[in-house]
Amino acid sequence: MSVSESVEQFRARARAWLADNMPPIDPASPPAAHRDDERSWQRARELQKRLYEGGFAGICFPREYGGLGLDYEYQEAFNEESINYEMPLILNTPTFTICCATLLDTGSEEQKRQHIAAALRGDEVLVQLLSEPRGGSDLAGVITRAERIGDRWVINGAKTWSTSAFAADYGLCLARTDWDVPKHDGLTMFLVPIAHPGITLRRITQLNGSTEFCEEFFDGVDVGDDALVGEVNNGWAVASRLLYHERRAVGMSSEFASGSGSEGGRSTPVDYVALLEKIGQGGNERTREMAGRALVHRAVSEQLSGHIYRSVRDGALPPAGGTLIRLFHAETVTLEMDTGLAVTGTAGVVGAEGEGLQTGLRYLARQTVCLGGGTTEMARNVIGERVLGFPREYAADRGVPFNRVRHGQ
Repeated sequence: MSVSESVEQFRARARAWLADNMPPIDPASPPAAHRDDERSWQRARELQKRLYEGGFAGICFPREYGGLGLDYEYQEAFNEESINYEMPLILNTPTFTICCATLLDTGSEEQKRQHIAAALRGDEVLVQLLSEPRGGSDLAGVITRAERIGDRWVINGAKTWSTSAFAADYGLCLARTDWDVPKHDGLTMFLVPIAHPGITLRRITQLNGSTEFCEEFFDGVDVGDDALVGEVNNGWAVASRLLYHERRAVGMSSEFASGSGSEGGRSTPVDYVALLEKIGQGGNERTREMAGRALVHRAVSEQLSGHIYRSVRDGALPPAGGTLIRLFHAETVTLEMDTGLAVTGTAGVVGAEGEGLQTGLRYLARQTVCLGGGTTEMARNVIGERVLGFPREYAADRGVPFNRVRHGQ
């Protein structure tokens, strides 16, 4: 593209290219993109290759790492034009919006040139390897260990709730490298190959039948210094930046996401008008009021996203301000799912296939938006302490060497 190409010129070029190169869809009924299906990931890689070869991949990523180096306004224009086309949406999170964004901020020059570029070409999928079986929400309390043996790092431990790790090539793995200092000070981030023979990966079956999440067991996983992301024992700084990007991604406000459609209906807002008509409640004032309240929350969430993004970008809010988007988005989705089930009643539980039963199935998974990027309760703490300046919450292990902290008690 020309360096002087305006947003509208870029939009027109994208519109023409999309019509010639990407599969058209009905945005109200997008093709299914099941995160637990390997075929969906292969399809996403193929579509990503098309975007890259067409010159529309990584619009906001720097040119030296395979992107276009353009402002968010160009990405927004492309998102609007691509809404009627099949897009590799499942690659957005966590590959682009979290992992690549974190490498862009904290990775080495070689890591950025190799892995961001490979992801934009559709050659690599990246995943987070953070949570642990006994860790709960205390990310800084990880006990997966990395020890220096000769000129290699050897990692042993376990991770869990890793989104679509079975489809990934590399993972950002947080491990403990120093047990003699407080928990935040002895962590290091590594970029590890998922296919390493020392990693055993298992799928987790959720309540709704999905096997999207995985658990991983590390047994003598050895990596070199080129796998270090950031500095040794400074992994919490990398993890904090990753969480910043994750909270923005969960709130659907990352400039690194490409396309604004829905992953097969996963994030499509409930069509309350059609739903109420289908269950014969179109004229019910109470159900219309409930639906209206949910729709207002969705409208406010969409407006808040752009406002917070600009405020953080311009310095009016600290980076932690992005947590406001994540919190309100979680509350919006929760209200939508609760409202959908409330108006459908038993039809959302035992009704025939269609919008009624789909509402019930989505209700089962609604809590995921309250957990991604840290729990909603943690999001409120972040906002209180880092945005509003409230005193920090008491922590019994603050400042205590990690080898003196009780675990699993």
